[in-house]
Amino acid sequence: MLQKLYSYLNVLIMLAIVLIINVIAGFLYLTFDLTEDKRYTLSPSTKQLVRTPDDNMVIRILLDGEFPAGFKRLQTAVRDKMLEFRRLNPNIVFEFEDPSSGTPEQITQRRDQLAEDKIFPIVLSYSDGTQVVQKPVYPFAIIYYNKKKFIVNLLEEQLPGDDEDEILNKSVALLEYKFANAFQRILADKPKNVLYLTGHGEWDEASSFRLESEIRKFHRFQRVNPDTLMKLDSTIDLIIVAGPKSPIPLKDQFKLDQYIMQGGKIIWLLDKLEVSMDSISKYKFYIPPDIDYGVDDMLFKYGVRIRPDLVLDLECSTIPQVVGMAGDKPQTRMFSWMYHPVVQSYSDHPIVRNIDRVNMFFPSGIDTLKTDGEVKKTVLLASSRYSRAQLSPVRLSFEILKVQPDPAKFNQGNIPLAVLLEGNFESYFKNRLTPEFQEVLNQLNLPFLESGRPAKQMVVSDAEFMQNLVKVSTGKVEEIGYNAWERKYYKGNKDFILNAVEYMLDEHGVLESRSKEIKLRLLDAVRTKSERTFWQILNIGLPLVFLLLFGVIYRFIRKKKYTTA
Repeated sequence: MLQKLYSYLNVLIMLAIVLIINVIAGFLYLTFDLTEDKRYTLSPSTKQLVRTPDDNMVIRILLDGEFPAGFKRLQTAVRDKMLEFRRLNPNIVFEFEDPSSGTPEQITQRRDQLAEDKIFPIVLSYSDGTQVVQKPVYPFAIIYYNKKKFIVNLLEEQLPGDDEDEILNKSVALLEYKFANAFQRILADKPKNVLYLTGHGEWDEASSFRLESEIRKFHRFQRVNPDTLMKLDSTIDLIIVAGPKSPIPLKDQFKLDQYIMQGGKIIWLLDKLEVSMDSISKYKFYIPPDIDYGVDDMLFKYGVRIRPDLVLDLECSTIPQVVGMAGDKPQTRMFSWMYHPVVQSYSDHPIVRNIDRVNMFFPSGIDTLKTDGEVKKTVLLASSRYSRAQLSPVRLSFEILKVQPDPAKFNQGNIPLAVLLEGNFESYFKNRLTPEFQEVLNQLNLPFLESGRPAKQMVVSDAEFMQNLVKVSTGKVEEIGYNAWERKYYKGNKDFILNAVEYMLDEHGVLESRSKEIKLRLLDAVRTKSERTFWQILNIGLPLVFLLLFGVIYRFIRKKKYTTA
């Protein structure tokens, strides 16, 4: 009797220990990141932002309910991130909800409220094993803090031809960046000011509509002719100079120079030669003239020089050419056009890490130069190993398409096409300040800065890559990176320019979290369906078998031990 009581007591003690451990685990969130891609490890900048809120920050995640494997993975990844955020800061409160649950009246009311915030569902079609289910899904999170509201789209945009698994993979990989970016926006005292330079033939509003729309989502965006401003000061967080066709006057160069000396940030998108496909088609051959945008000497002083040449690359996009007639209809074929390189990055910099290739149009090579200031130069984009440059004057003709290129002649390789400059620049006007400019500074009660605070500049030898096409017949505006000849999207174009903008404006280094690469290991849908019952029985039955086996062995050992005694 005593032995049986002792046995029962041992079982009760074991159950009590298990219960206590579960209770403690309910209050603690502890993880050990043993994954290869460190998907559960937050970057230092993200941790800093998460710890910042000193009042309740409420996050509504509209991703509750049953989903197929891919979306379930996204749902689980969001929940893991929320638990990690709450562990770092108890002020962060989150809740999952399903906008499609409740009575018809509740669902309609909830959807109308979401529509007011421009939150619309996607229709998800999947098989539940017996039938095809179509379910409206809201892959969004809404953050509330100090009377502010910020909406986070948890699912990356899916363009025609995109693989759904890749989209989900990228969505999971970007979760940390999206939430860190949202925290940065909602905690900021005021939005950033982005100025788009005009007055020198830069790209018009139609051509840069998509870029402007993306920037306006989070920042103030304004097109300004520098002639209308007395100075460019620190209230401007970023200046974009995109495709000027006429010289920027010396007085405007002076304003830009002193802006950089104050720690300013500029993105230069500059075409060195004036080339267009229409000109080649019209004249059969075409010698593009140099574009005098007036800032060559200033950029030389800062540490870069855009060469008067065109880069040809065997890794390039294609263009159509008429190869014959079928009756009265022309027959076309796609040819590789080496002046439109499809380039990638050889750098691990956050702006370009893990982005797709960038389709550029008639770019020129960039030389990096030694400077008087302490300037770090990073090549962000470069041509492939199978590339070379043609110095101006260049005779352009479609006749080149009739000749098979010799790879041995494309041996210059890795020609820089986009360079980031960071550091303390020395003024272009040092030792050459005119009395006129000095008088302007005196009127503004400003000193002349010969050297500056840490600043950032990015120089790209092509401006057309950031354009969006506009269909004249319909007025439809395509996305950045859409190649009309190939009817294909080059996502790298959009990611590159938007990453560059964010890097320039990023005070916390949030873009570092965007460069993570997470491999999404999805289940085999066919095997999942055919072997569903087997794995359900295995997952439920196997633990019970082990528990029963443990009990039998434990009882046998106890019985043998005390019987022998």
